[in-house]
Amino acid sequence: MPNDKHFEAVYELTKKLNSIEYESSLVNETLDIIIEALDAERGLFVKYDKDRGDFQIISARNVNRENIGSVNEFSSGVLNQVVEQGKPILYHDVLRDPVVSKFDSIRIRGIKSVIGVPIFYENNLWGVILVDSTERRDKFTEQSLAVLEVFSNIVTLALDKIIGLEKLRDENFLLQNQVQSLINIPEIVGESVVIKKLKMQIHKVAQTDATVLITGESGTGKDLIARAIHRLSPRKDYPYLAQFCGSIPDTLLESELFGYKKGAFTGATTDKKGLLEATDKGTFFLDEIADISPALQAKLLRVLENKEIIRLGDTEVRKIDVRIITATNKNLQELVKNKEFREDLFYRLNVFPIKVPPLRERHGDIPLLAKHFLELNGGKHFEFDKKAIKKLESYNWPGNVRQLINVVQRAIINAQGNVITADDIYFDIEEPNVYGGTLEEIERAILLKRLEEFGGNKTLAAKSLGVSRKWIYLKLGRDGKAQ
Repeated sequence: MPNDKHFEAVYELTKKLNSIEYESSLVNETLDIIIEALDAERGLFVKYDKDRGDFQIISARNVNRENIGSVNEFSSGVLNQVVEQGKPILYHDVLRDPVVSKFDSIRIRGIKSVIGVPIFYENNLWGVILVDSTERRDKFTEQSLAVLEVFSNIVTLALDKIIGLEKLRDENFLLQNQVQSLINIPEIVGESVVIKKLKMQIHKVAQTDATVLITGESGTGKDLIARAIHRLSPRKDYPYLAQFCGSIPDTLLESELFGYKKGAFTGATTDKKGLLEATDKGTFFLDEIADISPALQAKLLRVLENKEIIRLGDTEVRKIDVRIITATNKNLQELVKNKEFREDLFYRLNVFPIKVPPLRERHGDIPLLAKHFLELNGGKHFEFDKKAIKKLESYNWPGNVRQLINVVQRAIINAQGNVITADDIYFDIEEPNVYGGTLEEIERAILLKRLEEFGGNKTLAAKSLGVSRKWIYLKLGRDGKAQ
């Protein structure tokens, strides 16, 4: 017969499930009551998907009221038996039962006693409640089964609320994503299609722990992308550290990343924690990842696969919890093809690739960016005139956003007043703009560049362009001089 403890549990469960208040922990608390009442070690509440033939966790808990992350921790064989038979199942001594003792999950998990009961909704099997124990073979009795069936019936009556709770969670998650997609990222200025897509990617991946590989030309702002991902992530309250990998001696970079033990090398007078270890629970950004040596590639692979490091000169393995974001302006796939970069590491890094567009592919953002950098560097009392903006828009920006920042800072210094004119703007890299201007301007720009490549030799320039020397003279006008 059920005892006082069982009656008290039934009362608590009924009160909990009939509460009119919405509680995000409702299902977890319900399962905790069941585990405690039956003296079980673990409990599982799953929804059964008939079409796919698998189970979705609604809640999985242990006796310490901790979540269990995978349905694979429980016996899939017993779950499937409950589904197939559509009735409760009790195994007092699993290891002596010829049917279930052969289940791999039973042997691997060391399960000795288990009860499973079906949950029905609108005359269809909706899910299963399962409790188990690895302590004693006689842990559960027929009385335990009867009590769990009572719990099952109470849960069945409350399924409308539980399903509603599940829908509310899904809707809340979708709303959060929609709101996040509207949240601006202050450092990433622009309204072009490619920038809007980039912002969406950042918001999506920030909510996960996926490894991100950011690619793009030098000066496009890859470091800003990495920092934005961290700030929008659940790790935002933990450290964010970055390390540039280019042109740094291998041993120095390794000691910076992994740390070292006293005496590991000359000058190592004390133990030192590496940057990866110091970033525990946070985000670590490796810029120019293509430049690291094969030896460091192997060590980084270990960090990604096993979440562990070994300091230089040490033998102790240290566990770390770090999200890795990397960036490069090189073609890693080409490096992999040429055996210059590990293929297994590339796939570990390239879980979620983000390509940052060059400034020439987002010309409509140039006025916004220019005004943004003008305010940052000169204050709101500065402004561009129309010709200055047109000059900025007509340029090809080989140095990308970094070059634009320099040009704006230079223009502020050159300006005579608070209005920046076209004369105040000059470019440190004179690159012909083949993306803007009239056809005649474009042809002339290409011609001047080709003449520069051939040392002013018009015959060679004409041959390379597939035109006559006469065409070149016509385009150059008075500037043309015979070679």
